[in-house]
Formats: sequence, structure tokens, C-alpha cells
Amino acid sequence: MKTFNPDAMGEKLLRRFAGGTSRRGILARLGLALVAAPVFPVLPVSRASAAKPDRSPEAKTTFARNAQSKDDTKCDYWRYCAIDGSLCSCCGGAVNRCPPGAEHSPVSWVGTCINPDDGRAYLIAYRDCCGKAYCNKCDCDGTDRETQLYVPQLNNDVIWCFGTTSMEYHCSTAVLVGTA
Repeated sequence: MKTFNPDAMGEKLLRRFAGGTSRRGILARLGLALVAAPVFPVLPVSRASAAKPDRSPEAKTTFARNAQSKDDTKCDYWRYCAIDGSLCSCCGGAVNRCPPGAEHSPVSWVGTCINPDDGRAYLIAYRDCCGKAYCNKCDCDGTDRETQLYVPQLNNDVIWCFGTTSMEYHCSTAVLVGTA
């Protein structure tokens, strides 16, 4: 009766592997793997589940379910899902325009809001208007899908008057960038 010898089996496999490969071949394959590894994250990936987001009423946030599209001076206006501060539409400006005497900040935070009229999601850039005293009218604090402060471009708790002549905050606009 022949007994099973794992050492003999391992030796046989390694000898067969060594007979069919060379050091150069193994080094070439290892080098190829090292060069190709950083490219894997940028390869195209089929994201079928992300292609059509769930826009059903059950999947919508509380803000999205109650949003309206008629009165841009109310906090429940659909573009204001992530706005924080006074609405420029109540302070002499418009949804996307600063009032006279105030200037747009060159930087903004962003949000994705659902238009109740067509059910589509839109990317909104919230830009502060700076250079005048605080308006203190139509004060809103939309925190729909707000992230922690460690992702500042998606957080509305920052005064975004960087790059303007004055860091004095006046009001905020909600500029429609495009579909999300």
C-alpha cells in the first residue's frame, strides 16, 4: 500500500512549475502586474444600479416630498434643499443673482435637489453674496443630504465669501448647474 506523502507531492509540483518557467518570465510578469495595478481604478465599470436612481416618493427625503416650484421666497422652494442663510430673492436679488451692491463669491457648495415638476434631480451651486450687511430676511437652513464639515464643498455651515473684496455675508443664491 502506497502512503500519501505531502512533501513528495509538493516537490513534484514545484519541479514541474520550475521546469516550465524562467526567472526572467516571472520577473516580467511581476513587473507587468506592478505597472498595471495603478490603472485598475480608472478602468470603465458598468454601474447599472447607479444609472437609474430611485426617484420614487418613498426614496425621496422629507424636503423633496414637500418641495414646491412656484414661490422662490419660501424655504421649501425646490432649489433650496441644501441652502443655509438668507435668500437673495427676498433681499433685492433673485434665485441666481446677487442684489445690487453685493458680489458673488467665486466658490460655492453644491447640492442635488429634485424638481417636483419633472421629478428629475439637478445639481445646484449655492453661492454666497458678499460685501453688504447681513440681509436677515427669509432665513432658511436646508440640510437635505448635507455632509460633515470634512467634505467642505458639500457643507453649508461655512461662510463662502472667500476671494471677494469683503468677507461680510449678505445672502445666498441657488444657481442651477445642470441635471445630476
